[in-house]
Amino acid sequence: MARRRHSRDPLGLRRALSGLLLPGLVAAMALLAALALAGAQGAAALAERWQRGAAAAVTVQIPDADAARVQRALTVLRAMPEVADAQAMDPERLAALLRPWLGAAPSIPVPGVLELRLRDSRVDPVLIGDRLAEAVPGALVEAHGLWVQRLAALARSLQALALVVLVLVGLVAAAVVAVATRAGLAARRDAIEVLHGLGARDGDIAGRFARRLGLLAAGGALVGTAAAVPALALLIDLAGPWLGSAGAMDSLAGLPWPWLVALPPVAFLVGWATAQATVRRWLHRLP
Repeated sequence: MARRRHSRDPLGLRRALSGLLLPGLVAAMALLAALALAGAQGAAALAERWQRGAAAAVTVQIPDADAARVQRALTVLRAMPEVADAQAMDPERLAALLRPWLGAAPSIPVPGVLELRLRDSRVDPVLIGDRLAEAVPGALVEAHGLWVQRLAALARSLQALALVVLVLVGLVAAAVVAVATRAGLAARRDAIEVLHGLGARDGDIAGRFARRLGLLAAGGALVGTAAAVPALALLIDLAGPWLGSAGAMDSLAGLPWPWLVALPPVAFLVGWATAQATVRRWLHRLP
């Protein structure tokens, strides 16, 4: 039995590469990668939701608003083919929106506010405002295009930052695996030289290192990914009002599961490829 175990691991890699340092570092990097992936997905979902709502929403202010002016503005707006819907904002809702700035009983006259929804977000609200002002002097149309553009730019920036983080995590993981591989080579140098002198192929030696380090990296990534799941679920639950989700099931369903599931296999591939390259370079230097 002892001879069989030795034949399965002739280089003694289970002893030379048995520490928890490499899996622990990979677990930490997998946690960072999971957070970056979830952040990118959340930013994209939030921007899409806000763009879908705000890009087609337009606000109209009617100064000196009385029932006749408000009704005339609604009639004109509803007759425009670009407008899908036009409604007067409820006075109680308007008062609640203004309460943090004007108090419970504002001392200045508050204009009437109409809410529009356009059929196409690409319609220029300035043209709608010009036509409305001809029928209702003083009417002011306020679109949210600038904020939509800023939200889109913010989402793109966060996604680019997430990509940079993922690239850095991958590079650091490869560097950690390379260091661990060199340590294993140094620890088992005599055994490697003996096997190499007896005719062992470079691919066999490199393959043993690659499998061992790939499994260690994959195990660490699995632990890091599992640790990231509850943290990400909590963050999604806190962001539920902005993302339109509610409840633990929605939080779990909102996780980027395909990317999370892919992290351990990707970690295995990074560890395997890095170990292969490192061992082959080291073997080429042997006499």
